[in-house]
Amino acid sequence: MTHTKVPDLSTRQLLAVMTVAEQGSFVAAAAVLKCSQPGLTRIIRRVEDVLGAALFERTTRRVRLTQAGREFLPIAERLLHEIRMAARNIREIAAESRGRVVLACIMSAAAGPLPAILAAWSAARPSVEIHLREGVHGAVLAEIHGGVADFGLTYVDDLPDDVSAQPLGREHFVVVAPPGHALVGRDDAVSLADIASERLVSFPPESRTRRMLDAAAAEVGLAFQHVLTVTQFASMLRLVRAGAGLAIVPAGAVNGPSGEGLARLSLAPPGLSRRIGLVTQRGRDLGPAAAGLLATLAETWPAGVIDA
Repeated sequence: MTHTKVPDLSTRQLLAVMTVAEQGSFVAAAAVLKCSQPGLTRIIRRVEDVLGAALFERTTRRVRLTQAGREFLPIAERLLHEIRMAARNIREIAAESRGRVVLACIMSAAAGPLPAILAAWSAARPSVEIHLREGVHGAVLAEIHGGVADFGLTYVDDLPDDVSAQPLGREHFVVVAPPGHALVGRDDAVSLADIASERLVSFPPESRTRRMLDAAAAEVGLAFQHVLTVTQFASMLRLVRAGAGLAIVPAGAVNGPSGEGLARLSLAPPGLSRRIGLVTQRGRDLGPAAAGLLATLAETWPAGVIDA
């Protein structure tokens, strides 16, 4: 199609046609559009001139659509709707491309798919400043509750009622051991009983991960030997590499340089796992940039079990 064949019609003219059709009167339509009746009449005549057909039958009592008008009206409605949607989308994109987003995240998830997703999202929005605040599950919830973080990426089982969650997947736990350890190289998976006699490098007793591990051991009549307590995965993995003990961690925590050279041992069924997902404070409205990143994470996070 060449440009000379495109009818020269504006959104103002399309809206005028729709309003006259809805009101059935030039007087009423002019009042709705806040313009004069003669001015509205000129707009409609211009549209009819461009289309080469009368759109309305004018009587003393009412204005009715002609056959041509009935054909054109849904087209005008669709065009106006698409223009409104396009304008709204462009405004949202423009708003999403500015500002700051604070994401609170459990440390294991920060070592999984998150870096690649954040890198791609940030590259497309260079004017958005992203703050990634890593911590244990309790710290993530505290930052969401306190309004420090826009939203969180954390465990979504047994959450308080004042937050809402969007599950992303299930994260498996593995046993991390230094090279040459007696458990490395076995054909079968490691059981909790195998670990009960080992020295463990663990998080503090109040952490969600530590409580989960101790509960799993207690269910089968065991108790773990937590001989070293740390607050960071990096420190935990360095201690394991130095031979201080084993660690039971989410699989994602072993990704990256900190986990290089360490053995990852699968836990015997049923294993240990937790669901992770996106967490927001109920009733809190996110800014365009934060809402955009939240939607991107929900759409692009790898589905299923997070085990690598």
